[in-house]
Amino acid sequence: MSFYINFTPDLIVESPGRINLIGEHTDYNLGYVLPTAIDKKITLKLRKNNSADCNVYSLDNEKNITFSLNNISPSTESWENYILGVLHEIQQLTDKLEGFDCVLSSTLPIGSGLSSSAALECGLAFGLNELFDLGLSKTQIVHLSRAAEHNYVGTKCGIMDQYASVMSKSGYVIKLDCRSLASEYIPLNLGDYKLLLLNTNISHSLADSAYNTRLQECLTGVEAIKVLYPYIASLRDVDQKMLTAVKGTISTTVYDRCNYIIEENERVLKASDALTQGDLTSFGNLMYGSHDGLQHKYEVSCPELDFMVAYSRAKDFILGSRMMGGGFGGCTINLIHKDAIEDYISEIASAYKSKFNIELDAYIAMPAHGTMLKTL
Repeated sequence: MSFYINFTPDLIVESPGRINLIGEHTDYNLGYVLPTAIDKKITLKLRKNNSADCNVYSLDNEKNITFSLNNISPSTESWENYILGVLHEIQQLTDKLEGFDCVLSSTLPIGSGLSSSAALECGLAFGLNELFDLGLSKTQIVHLSRAAEHNYVGTKCGIMDQYASVMSKSGYVIKLDCRSLASEYIPLNLGDYKLLLLNTNISHSLADSAYNTRLQECLTGVEAIKVLYPYIASLRDVDQKMLTAVKGTISTTVYDRCNYIIEENERVLKASDALTQGDLTSFGNLMYGSHDGLQHKYEVSCPELDFMVAYSRAKDFILGSRMMGGGFGGCTINLIHKDAIEDYISEIASAYKSKFNIELDAYIAMPAHGTMLKTL
């Protein structure tokens, strides 16, 4: 059924991707992060169809999924599980969901570390909440979207991506405590500097990568630390002294993973202070420190990402650079002077092409509003 031809929606939702300025892999360890939504987004056009059937069509990959709300179960097509998972979770909360048609389009590059999955999950949940007056709060939308990723996609992600996608405000970054969900909006005043994303165009799938392995390694460290400190619940509660005390009882790998998380949480707090004080030099140095930890201790980087970060270090117009996202590909985020952007993109694109024979993509990414309705 070509329902998407001449499609007239009842409502339109715009759901953004996100960047994370610093604080990588700390969210599922209940630590601190510093994300914000960006102006690249997924657009969902939705309408009721007065049945129990659902039709979702993606304009970008020309794929269609049709199913009944009476028979929601995981699919062998991975992209479908982001949709099916959201519907499954909504059905645990309400029986008011009915059949609908949805057409998707996106300006978010898939696999770039900009969290297109959370944008899709949150956008669909937000839109269905509005379409059928489900009465779900924004916090419920955040939690059910993450549950969809856990239970249907298989990625045991933290709360950051979904929270940033829904809760962001234009012009601000969110200092988010992933344990309590206490948050603080920090104005992002970068002066003559911009945030430049450079996409390696090396794609990763978190569910199939070492993401869940890193989670398990962190949990192994927590269990070892609890022998001496029984009140510890996560690496969020652990300091360097505690980790050193159990160093002889855990592998070097587990020690390095835990050490990185402890240091990264400290970097987020320092980075928040630096941004508040307008100290961009210190903030940039913390970005480089984050990448070093991700490369050498958490080991989720890759040669393409490392090349781009290393290339930036000799440029006095770049204050900081780091890999961003789950790792093994995706983007670097660079704090760069606005006057140097055009020439630098040309220069590093040429160097990257020479080194890896891959074209890179570049985007300016500044804070934007979270998931919202678009006026028809």
